[in-house]
Amino acid sequence: MADSEAIQNPTAEQQPAAAEGAPEAPKVPSKNELKKRAKEEEKARKAAEKAARQAELEAQKAAAEVDYAKEFYGTLPLNQSQSRPRRERVQIASLNPNMDGQTVLLRARVQTSRAQGSKMVFLNLRQRTDSVQALLTVAPEKVSKQMAKWAAGLQIESIVLAEGVVKKAPEFIKSATVGDVELHLTKLHLISGLETILPFTVDDANRPEPAETEAEDVQFKRVLLDTRLNNRVVDLRTQTNQAVFRLQHAIGHLFREYLDGKGFTEIHSPKLQGAATESGASVFQVSYFKGKAFLAQSPQLAKQMAIAADFERVYEIGPVFRAEDSNTHRHMTEFIGLDLEMAIEEHYHEVMELLDGLFLHMFRSLKEKYSKEIETVRKQFPADEFKWREGPEGTLKLSFKEAVDLLVEDGVPREDLDDIDTTNEKRLGRIVRAKYDTDYFIIDKFPMALRPFYTMPDPEDPTLSNSYDFFMRGEEILSGAQRIHDAKLLAEQMRGKGIDPASMSSYLDAFKLGCPPHGGGGIGLERVLMLFLKLNNIRRASLFPRDPKRLEP
Repeated sequence: MADSEAIQNPTAEQQPAAAEGAPEAPKVPSKNELKKRAKEEEKARKAAEKAARQAELEAQKAAAEVDYAKEFYGTLPLNQSQSRPRRERVQIASLNPNMDGQTVLLRARVQTSRAQGSKMVFLNLRQRTDSVQALLTVAPEKVSKQMAKWAAGLQIESIVLAEGVVKKAPEFIKSATVGDVELHLTKLHLISGLETILPFTVDDANRPEPAETEAEDVQFKRVLLDTRLNNRVVDLRTQTNQAVFRLQHAIGHLFREYLDGKGFTEIHSPKLQGAATESGASVFQVSYFKGKAFLAQSPQLAKQMAIAADFERVYEIGPVFRAEDSNTHRHMTEFIGLDLEMAIEEHYHEVMELLDGLFLHMFRSLKEKYSKEIETVRKQFPADEFKWREGPEGTLKLSFKEAVDLLVEDGVPREDLDDIDTTNEKRLGRIVRAKYDTDYFIIDKFPMALRPFYTMPDPEDPTLSNSYDFFMRGEEILSGAQRIHDAKLLAEQMRGKGIDPASMSSYLDAFKLGCPPHGGGGIGLERVLMLFLKLNNIRRASLFPRDPKRLEP
């Protein structure tokens, strides 16, 4: 019975097994699972799109970082004369609208630099007294952003080699001296940069005197004269100073030109001498082996000895030394002397008249040939135009007595006028300008007591001398006279001035051998320049001035 029940109701163990390899029924995903899968697919798609966009941006950025202008800018190798391609270079002064479209190459200093955004840079390029505006603009395959950034970072006063196309300026550029064109740069290379900080900018040093800027109620940095002189190399770069020293060169050139045309010979005398030539109180004494020597106060003795040697007419341009502790606007311990000496045929006025002709030649030529430089200086040092008399009336000539009379008429006590000091010289200059409309005049017949030992006395009044001074704007710029050519009279005058003739025997001996009547004069180059331009201080007219407080640079 039990067996039959077991057969009729088999247990799970007794159930027949499923056939091996039979397929399972497919599982249907739920709605939540489908949504989850859709979200993951969308996320993957967006990530792929983002990656593609990023890859594209990276590719664009990489393309942008390719500096296609890298050959067109940068620092040049140190110039050791490695090559000489002989490319023509131009001067800024020569640029003009007729050159529109021409490509030019030039070397200049960067006077100012100004970036306008990241794609444009304005540079003011300077050569001596001339400047031009240069423009660098980003352009495909020509000027890159990197090039513009580099150019904007150039230090002012760097020296660059610039290449570009000349373009007519849409309007006159006031910040440049050449304002009717601008230079569109295509290449820009650094020749020499700065290794230190500028003590001041050339722009600041170029500004007019304070009174001029203050009148416009604008605050500018003022560069004091001492600061300028302590940093003279930078100061000399200003357009004003470039013009000043072009004019200094012109005065020396015109001096030579005129005298060469009058039959003069240029000489070069020694500056070490065995005795003082003017006044022992104003001479520099130096050691000379086991003895002593003196720095020449003038080439006076050498000039006279050349006349005794039959040179007839001589001149010299050279340094003059004066050991005078004078810290004034018009004195230096070393300056450049323009000296001349000539034989006289009849009268010492032959010399005075030749000197007058020399000055008139200089004044006329400066005005005619160097007007640009004069105008450049006047921008910083405004002044009345220097005046002299032309025509039949000629240069104003006063005797010393007549000059004193003018001062007395103007209120100066006569007893104060044994000599005309600096204050009264200036006062006389103002009187002459007002009365005769001239800044240039001559005073003749000075008292003998005021002149050096070698000055010839007046034949009628031995208290007076055959001597003269020339003046510009009320300040002396030349002192001259007829010299004593008689040895006995010369020795007598030496003793009268406290000089032992034996101490200057070689000089005195020249006149014992026979010497023609002669005369001459000495001009201070820097003083003429200062007064013509009205620079107000002689140090501005000297490249590296020397005074009691300055021996450097």
